Amino acid sequence: MYASKFRNVDLPAYDRVRLDTEDGDFLDLDFSRVGSRRVVLLLHGLEGNSGRPYIRGMAHAMNAAGWDVAALNFRSCSGVPNRKVYAYHSGATEDLEPVLKTLLAHYDSISAIGFSLGGNLLLKYLGERRSHTPIQSAIAVSVPCDLKGSSERLSAFANGMYMRRFLHSLRKKVEIKAQLFPGEIDISDYDSIKTFQQFDDRFTAPLHGFRDAEDYWAQCSCLSFLPAITTPTLVLNALDDPFLSESCYPFREAKAHSSLLLNTPKYGGHVGFVQQGLYWSEHMATHFIQKNA
Repeated sequence: MYASKFRNVDLPAYDRVRLDTEDGDFLDLDFSRVGSRRVVLLLHGLEGNSGRPYIRGMAHAMNAAGWDVAALNFRSCSGVPNRKVYAYHSGATEDLEPVLKTLLAHYDSISAIGFSLGGNLLLKYLGERRSHTPIQSAIAVSVPCDLKGSSERLSAFANGMYMRRFLHSLRKKVEIKAQLFPGEIDISDYDSIKTFQQFDDRFTAPLHGFRDAEDYWAQCSCLSFLPAITTPTLVLNALDDPFLSESCYPFREAKAHSSLLLNTPKYGGHVGFVQQGLYWSEHMATHFIQKNA
């Protein structure tokens, strides 16, 4: 968690564009432009946004390499509540469609980088679309490829601090939803929720059309979509990531499919990868995208 606790990155000069979705909602897309015809789409993690240090750092690195950056804020993550009772989740790949349509109208080349939840969503999208995607290269960082395994790992005692932090942030979101949609969301006894399974059973699954947390995880984990990916894709998962179970490291899938490259450094934590004060992941991302786009 070095990236969120200790890093200080100057905020890129974002220009915000609000995109309408087909269901009457909106998405806020923040641009950091250098006058390029090439763009990198950045997708943040759970309870993140375009202002998080790991997003700002990658935006700075890609701008320095000559790429425009478009940092997507998932529904309810831009500082403004979205219009629907539901918000975002790990498998909401339909929300990439209006974003990519907008980018296609202005750029000749599109690449994408997703972090954690955003990485899972990106990989799921690439597997769903196979070769029918405008994304020319992709990187997924610190990805919970198996949502169930990751959820169970986060429920461990050693990760209690992280779990409490996530649930506290999510509580603020559901409290706002309960005010905006009285009678549709019940937040009574929220304090009894101690794990992602309990949260997803109560909120994520029913609000987004899943039977329960297990059904949500099964349908939205990117692991089963990896064999269908044809876009040159790098997955960067550190072996010491406290959020990832063994099932989140797709060694077999990467070995069997030439489009998928898996890099598992011994150290890096969750969205970390600091080496001698520099973010090694940003250098790797820049090199991979320049080579494959």
